[in-house]
Amino acid sequence: MEYIKAFIVGGLICVVGQIILDNTKLTPAHILVSFVTAGVILGGLGLYKPIVKFAGAGATVPIVGFGNALAEGAIEGVKKNGIIGAFTGGITAAAGGIAAAILFGYIMALVFKPKTKN
Repeated sequence: MEYIKAFIVGGLICVVGQIILDNTKLTPAHILVSFVTAGVILGGLGLYKPIVKFAGAGATVPIVGFGNALAEGAIEGVKKNGIIGAFTGGITAAAGGIAAAILFGYIMALVFKPKTKN
């Protein structure tokens, strides 16, 4: 049942992104930033935690989960280090994801030719 929940929630997140991509002139980069921002806002307000509890990897693996990880890291950083933790906590919590994004983005840039959306 956990796999089904993860599939449904992760799929719904992807469907929302695809609908936005198909029906607007927004580029994938705009949608990416919007989803990360939504994850930060939902995580900061504590609204994303129940979704993660319900869907597990279906909610943490998509890019919205990355934004949530940034928010949770910043909150923990503030608890440990005060206001400076707001800046360092998110990066510390998401360091693995950031490193992977840089590495795989670089590899994809070498393999494929990026195109702009008309």
